[in-house]
Amino acid sequence: MSKVEFPWGGLASEPLCVADFQVEGGIMAMGRSPFGERRIGYVTGGEFQGERLSGAILPGGGNWSQSGEIEGGLAIGTFDARSIWRTHDGATIYVSYTGRSAIPAEVTAQFRDPAAPPVDPARYYLRIAPVFETSDLRYAWLNGVLAVGCGERMPWGVRHAIFAIR
Repeated sequence: MSKVEFPWGGLASEPLCVADFQVEGGIMAMGRSPFGERRIGYVTGGEFQGERLSGAILPGGGNWSQSGEIEGGLAIGTFDARSIWRTHDGATIYVSYTGRSAIPAEVTAQFRDPAAPPVDPARYYLRIAPVFETSDLRYAWLNGVLAVGCGERMPWGVRHAIFAIR
């Protein structure tokens, strides 16, 4: 097979923010349907901090995820999340994202054990692809941004380091 050329070059990114999503009350398991194992997490608040973007994550969003299992007990999942962010200077931003997770069985067991210490995020895969929508002209640049995020499970929810793709 010949080498494939990408005339537009590779992807580059720049840090956008770190977003802490609080999910109090845990994750509600809906059980297995013909479409997979559905789970719902209600966003109760949070914050995001970055050089050009900071503020609060408002209560009321959520993540409607599905999960399954592949070889070796590896739990895989998809995300369908939505939230409203309010910037430090009063702009409102609608944020939605999809994503994927891959969590080994031994990590899943640690997540379920309330006495277990935090799990190193290098031991599992949690990635998102957020998009943004706002009518505030100060943040209109976000309407054209596709971002990616690397996540880490926290005792109060999830933290995502989010990068804008250029």
